[in-house]
Amino acid sequence: MTAPRMWFNGRPATLDDVAALLTTNYGHFTAMQVRNGRVQGLQRHLQRLQDATRALFASDLDLERVRAWLRAAVGNADASVRISVYSQAFDRDHPLRSVAPDVLLALAPPRRIDAASLRVCSMRVEREAAQLKHLGSFDLFHQRRQAQQRGFDDALLVRADGAVAEGSVWNVGFCDGRGIVWPDAPALDGIAMQLLKAGLAELGVPQSVRRVELTEVGGFGGAFFTNSTRAVMPLVAIDAAPFALDPAWRELLERALASQPWERP
Repeated sequence: MTAPRMWFNGRPATLDDVAALLTTNYGHFTAMQVRNGRVQGLQRHLQRLQDATRALFASDLDLERVRAWLRAAVGNADASVRISVYSQAFDRDHPLRSVAPDVLLALAPPRRIDAASLRVCSMRVEREAAQLKHLGSFDLFHQRRQAQQRGFDDALLVRADGAVAEGSVWNVGFCDGRGIVWPDAPALDGIAMQLLKAGLAELGVPQSVRRVELTEVGGFGGAFFTNSTRAVMPLVAIDAAPFALDPAWRELLERALASQPWERP
């Protein structure tokens, strides 16, 4: 597999099929890694798609059809999959009208992040509709670009009031020596974060969700990046605050993730 392949509502996509996606750019998506035809957290990805479809289009997504299209597309392959939901019937002048959703499924080679750790800098940015994985990703990649211009690897998004929210396209967690602390601020409820929370709960590891101030991050014993491409990657610095994630904590996070099943569509 050397190039993305796309299907629109289960059939090979044409340029006309994606015109609404390109010109209106209103919709949402989920991105997943497939290994041997299996997806970790598949039900969570599907529920994300359903919830966002109801929020943006006031309609339901036929999840069984989406599963069937995904199953036919991936077979037993290893791949990166992006499932985008938009609507050719969406009327931007009357956005409250309920419209039927369309599904674009794009298959690409497996994605892996080679970096062993990241240095990130804080950016005072509040993402629009942060609870949705929506199609408007310009600001996220722009923040990452600005971070790299400053000599960092990526951006940590912080609200105007100083509360840590999330990374550019990832969630952040902190180790306080007793357990894991997750920031309580508007952010995407990432699938990898959901899987880690579930696995840590099964292992009996203490977790808390609370407001995390940017000014206090230096007091944590470790911090880590998590998303569907790389579920656990240590942060070695946030701005000028250095971190050294204890290998035992990293092993525990990896074990929590490994406890969550991989599912076939």
